[in-house]
Amino acid sequence: MANIQSAKKRIRQTQKRTAHNRTYISAARTYVKRTRQLIADGKLDEAQASANMAYKTLDKAARKKVLHPRNAARRKGRLMAALEKARQES
Repeated sequence: MANIQSAKKRIRQTQKRTAHNRTYISAARTYVKRTRQLIADGKLDEAQASANMAYKTLDKAARKKVLHPRNAARRKGRLMAALEKARQES
């Protein structure tokens, strides 16, 4: 445990930021999971709508530096590739 006042403050700030950032990461993961589940179920129109929300949340997380921009781009690319593959198979 920190003894110095500034270190204690940094711990409090980090906890607050972590909690705030977790909302962005959680939302993005939720939309990505939902989209993948809809693709697996064959509901491609709903999956497209969910993918658009996933795109939006991933972009927002990247813009706020919660997620690295390349990480967000990679996730979006994989999601769109999965959706396109499902469209080709059906």
